[in-house]
Amino acid sequence: QGSRAASASLRYFSVPGPDFRRVLARLPARTMDDEYDVCVCGTGLKECILSGLLSVAGKKVLHLDRNNFYGGDCASLNITNLWQRFRPGTDPPKELGANRDWNVDLVPKFIMASGNLVKILLKTKVSRYLEWKSCDGSYVYQFQEAGFFSDAKFIHKVPATAADGLKSPLMGILEKPRFINFAQFVMNWDETKPDSFQGIDPKRHTMAQVYSKFGLQEGTIDFIGHAVALQINDAYIAQACGPTIQKIKLYLNSVLQYGGSPFIYPIYGLGGLPEGFSRLAAINRGVYMLNKPVDGFVYDETGKVCGVKSHAEDGTPEVAKCKMVICDPSYAGEAKTKVVGKVIRSICILDGPIPHTKNKEGGPALSCQIILPQKQLKRQNDIYIMMVSWAHNVAAQGKYTAIVSTVVETADAEKELEPAYKLLGKIVDKFVSVSDLRQPVDDGKTDGVYVSASYDPTSHFEDATLEVLEMWKRITGEALDLTVLPDEDVDQ
Repeated sequence: QGSRAASASLRYFSVPGPDFRRVLARLPARTMDDEYDVCVCGTGLKECILSGLLSVAGKKVLHLDRNNFYGGDCASLNITNLWQRFRPGTDPPKELGANRDWNVDLVPKFIMASGNLVKILLKTKVSRYLEWKSCDGSYVYQFQEAGFFSDAKFIHKVPATAADGLKSPLMGILEKPRFINFAQFVMNWDETKPDSFQGIDPKRHTMAQVYSKFGLQEGTIDFIGHAVALQINDAYIAQACGPTIQKIKLYLNSVLQYGGSPFIYPIYGLGGLPEGFSRLAAINRGVYMLNKPVDGFVYDETGKVCGVKSHAEDGTPEVAKCKMVICDPSYAGEAKTKVVGKVIRSICILDGPIPHTKNKEGGPALSCQIILPQKQLKRQNDIYIMMVSWAHNVAAQGKYTAIVSTVVETADAEKELEPAYKLLGKIVDKFVSVSDLRQPVDDGKTDGVYVSASYDPTSHFEDATLEVLEMWKRITGEALDLTVLPDEDVDQ
């Protein structure tokens, strides 16, 4: 963990923190007319990670953003900017408190405690700029009818240990030993030791065959697949089991880091992540230009990108020469991306925690994840709820923010969120957005323009981080070494 002093400088993410401004002030002035190895367009998390890594690798990087703040789609907004974004020309109610009390994530996600993003943070030492809290709990939606001595239940804590499994109402008495055997099998799984496979071929056997081997029932399979492996639908069941087993093991290992939940979250919101990697790039002589329009890309006679077009405040055309471009879909143009769906996100302000969510001590949860599996709602895609609160310095004292998201399946997108809304309790206010899910149409190697995908509706960064690692390998030709040597992780 970083120090409180370091994290305090990241409190306001709409502008660079004071430490970051001092770093930038010491750097030699450069202009769009310089020549760069890489031009990065957009300051979303993926772009900032790649910008920081390439700067450390000795590349001359220019990083542009049309906005006057860091983060792009991953920005964290204060309460005034939240209102201006969704309700232009109006002001937030005074009873919600001051701007300094709010940092609301536009694309809310938790970080897996043992995941690749944490490894990148440690490897680059960006972790020193941030302070973390563990998530209080992870829940799964599974309706259970009321009994003689109990009320109906809708959400249940996800069991991640043998002890959790024995207490979980998600499984009957006979199912619990089978779940424990399965969990032990996953924890012992080692891809370098085939003896740990117990006869399972990770490339040939499907997850359906693995579940059958341990005799797991449909309800157990449902929460393992969606709330532990974090699969977005049931297609994985018919696919090779190796990747899913690794996902389950990552979840279980992450739980062991802090207990109770596999997820962590930065104090003051996710906006600190792209700014932290921006600092990394700036320290390594990367050049940043915010509030800088990007008018298009320049290509040479072979079709290879060779520059990025912009213009000065007086309208004078400018071109930054470069050997490659990295950008998010909003900078790439229609020809470089395709729409594969739509995602709806609803930012809800709450007066209290989500009912029936608890921390390790049994008190009300100050943060949690809830996954509503597709099968429980007769849908094709899961619905995700992520809740954080005043305890993370992202909301005013006593306030909570819950963000609900999913892939849109019908013409009435918000109606699809009603099962999630019913779990939240009283909603003070909400802000709904629907956006395209875009993916690049090629790998970028031919024209030198490497485009990231839109952020999915899941409530974690694992898939986004895997995309960064894959883009790094495409760009450099080598896998990123995430090994953290003992003398590298001091004070982290």
